[in-house]
Amino acid sequence: MTSPQTANVDPAEIAKFSELAHRWWEMDGEFKPLHALNPLRLDWITEHAGGLAGKQVLDVGCGGGILADSMARRGANVLGIDLSSKALKVARLHAIEAETPDISYQEISAEALAATQPTQFDVVTCMEMLEHVPNPASVVAACAQLAKPGATLVFSSINRNLRAWLTAIVAAEYVLKMLPKGTHEYAKLVTPAELSGYCRASGLAVRASSGLHHNPITSRYWLAPDAGVNYMIATVKVAA
Repeated sequence: MTSPQTANVDPAEIAKFSELAHRWWEMDGEFKPLHALNPLRLDWITEHAGGLAGKQVLDVGCGGGILADSMARRGANVLGIDLSSKALKVARLHAIEAETPDISYQEISAEALAATQPTQFDVVTCMEMLEHVPNPASVVAACAQLAKPGATLVFSSINRNLRAWLTAIVAAEYVLKMLPKGTHEYAKLVTPAELSGYCRASGLAVRASSGLHHNPITSRYWLAPDAGVNYMIATVKVAA
């Protein structure tokens, strides 16, 4: 088994999510917001990728497999990677129990995988992960290496501003308790400008962006142009 590269990983972040691994597929648990957001993310990814059926898809930082599983069910051949062995065990077990087709998981970093499997994927996703690593630019660069020329790459993160701090950290973690306290650290949040810069530096052209919005009173989730808090960007790998 290939040893995962650990240079660009925060052990505290891995431990944080590993402790919750058994709850990835509890619809009313700590990961309820991800389950609620997933249909919106999945449709947006599918649209910008021009469909997923028959494509080789990589989900970086897949956790328990919520997004990876749904992309496989859209006909993609999916590889999910993560550095939390506990989360991957949950993802594999769910895939077996749910009889998810064409999906596999590997404990490895994006950087390590890029060293052995460059230009192998039609679609690369990296969602809600960049704000949990020491060097997000390194992850973006590795994702670009893993993608085929012309491939679609989709990233998501949380903006770094007062509004995001109040909404995604204070309200979500401490007031509404939608997420465990300490899930996000303000200093690690990534602005859209920063993420776009990482993408351009890695040979990716930004094609679209969207904000992800939530009304905690009605439990409604929707997409809108405002990227003030949670946001996604879709990019294309420019052919050399």
